[in-house]
Amino acid sequence: MEQTTQEFFHDFRQELMAGAEANSAFQLAEFMEAVAGELIDTGFVEGFDFCHFRAQRGMRVDGYWFNDEGALDLFIADFESRNELASLTQTDVVSAFKRLTNFFDASRTKELFKELEETAPEYGLSRQIAERKGLIRRINCHLLSERALSERLQSLEDNEIVGVPATYHIWDISRLQRQRSSRGQKEPLDINFVEMFGQGIPSLPAHLGSDSYKSYLAVIPGEILSRLYGKYGARLLEQNVRSFLQARGKVNKGIRTTLLTEPEMFFSYNNGITATAQDLETLTDEDGLQIIRIKDLQIVNGGQTTASLYHTQRKDKISLEKVFVQMKLSVIDSELSEKIVPRISEYANTQNRVNAADFFSNTPFHIRIEEFSRRIWAPAQQGAQRETKWFYERARGQYADAQSKLTPAEQRRYKAEYPKPQMFTKTDLAKFENVWDENPRWVNLGAQKNFAKYAARIGREWKNSPEQFSEHYFKRAIVRAMIFRKTEKLVSVQPWYNGGYRANIVAYSIAVINECCKQRKKTIDHVRVWNSQELYPSLIDGLAIAAKFVSDDISQPPQGISNISEWCKKEACWQRIVAKIPGFVKTIPREFWDDSVSVEELDFEAKSAKKIQLIDDGIVAQKTVCELPANKWALILREGQARNILTPKEIGILNIACQIPFKIPSEKQSIILVAVLKKAKGEGIAF
Repeated sequence: MEQTTQEFFHDFRQELMAGAEANSAFQLAEFMEAVAGELIDTGFVEGFDFCHFRAQRGMRVDGYWFNDEGALDLFIADFESRNELASLTQTDVVSAFKRLTNFFDASRTKELFKELEETAPEYGLSRQIAERKGLIRRINCHLLSERALSERLQSLEDNEIVGVPATYHIWDISRLQRQRSSRGQKEPLDINFVEMFGQGIPSLPAHLGSDSYKSYLAVIPGEILSRLYGKYGARLLEQNVRSFLQARGKVNKGIRTTLLTEPEMFFSYNNGITATAQDLETLTDEDGLQIIRIKDLQIVNGGQTTASLYHTQRKDKISLEKVFVQMKLSVIDSELSEKIVPRISEYANTQNRVNAADFFSNTPFHIRIEEFSRRIWAPAQQGAQRETKWFYERARGQYADAQSKLTPAEQRRYKAEYPKPQMFTKTDLAKFENVWDENPRWVNLGAQKNFAKYAARIGREWKNSPEQFSEHYFKRAIVRAMIFRKTEKLVSVQPWYNGGYRANIVAYSIAVINECCKQRKKTIDHVRVWNSQELYPSLIDGLAIAAKFVSDDISQPPQGISNISEWCKKEACWQRIVAKIPGFVKTIPREFWDDSVSVEELDFEAKSAKKIQLIDDGIVAQKTVCELPANKWALILREGQARNILTPKEIGILNIACQIPFKIPSEKQSIILVAVLKKAKGEGIAF
């Protein structure tokens, strides 16, 4: 039965209070982080930094994020930890946005930062608004509310704040419920080209009467594509394309040169874009077929083209009047989009095919981590009566979906087996891992950029050695999750902590401990933490000392840098900390080192686990191979030789497979045969 908004509100409130208690956080901060996390996961915003400030002069701000597109996201909360669901009126909305506007206005035109405490987050935000001025091209104002918005008000018109274009977004409890109940999919864009641009998009149908889906070939003016990107940013891009742009983030030089010197040749030189939509409206007139409205336009290939058009136009002040872009548009039903859109994106991005697949939740790496999380029991904590599991949410909404059809009693059993605090997502995993194995500044750059970096690395490592992602890897990742989340709580209760920059402090504190261990050729005792499912005292003490060290360092950014969060995103920040580590190591208590283990011991465990995983992979491969009858292997051999796609080694092993069940390929041979199966499917060989 579908949950009512009232029921959702009460469930969300209980979840919020539990999260605040578990994370040693104020309920306001937990509320903002929870809702902002939803917006980040669905691509509505790129990141979020908590920054609570209110003044008697009618100013308030509760969070912000500067993105690479020159946009500033400002957040304000409507939250009082209400016991019952209440109505959010137009007066409430206008009043909240007015307070946010006043903060921006005072920061930009009246140097508000001069009145603020220099170590407070609001000082850095206010000063950066003042110093960036012309670099801030758009403000996105977000109201996050625990109330339900009145039906008479669903949106506010765009306008300007002290000359800067501004948009307004209201995220009330009803909208949050819709977001969560849509199986984790983002809120679709609804673009009316006639209303927005005064014209439709010329197109030709290309589906030839197909009933499965419709497709169109269209020519979209460069000016329209640029303006769409300017208005919607990364929301216009399918998740993988968005991730690639996060990883690369540079204007394509070839595109820029064409736009500057031969704009009329852009259509001929550029490959265009590939896009999908849930639905569209067309109109046929004397000029032919026009696309006039598209629901949920998503660019699945050509994100670099789109972003380069926008940035080149903005930076070089050029006209796009002569620029046109070809677009292949497929209309995919929302029920099939989760399955089909990733395939279109992967196949369209042929130049990056191996890496492209790494961003999808249905790749072998993510499936393996999910399988471990459903199978491996974590030891019971001291005093607990039963073991539990850590739930890896490979695709958004899995945790909630798994419980949606259970009875209340079954839900209680499920949550006992998979406690909510032990649920983690792909972006969580990337965060836990990158503070140890990559530069910790990536974690400070936001969830999407950090995940892009992690996915690219994992893609390379999986290709070279998939067996390294073993049970040992999974258990180590869980230990890292425990350390990360414990450090978040630890920082919050320190007497020196003033309520700001917790995310930055946490990432660098863990990285500092890791760097100290490297210098001593030591590592923390992962086995001890896994077996007890809690951090041992000397490790907690070491993290607390590292957190104070990091806090003291980042609170003193170099001259000319006013925003500590922005400083923490720079390579120079980490390098300055690293330079101080030789002196800092001496302050770590001896108990910490006594409880640590040698790197060689951890390496031995990892190598042993790789061997076991290799055996497991071989057993699974052998089972797959033996399930296919000999005549099918003979067909693959015959077709593969005819098409000249097989190596001599593959031909030899296929000859063995053709004798199943009288001869059984070994585990190593079976791994090769599984790869041959994949190759055969890619070549269109039907078997």
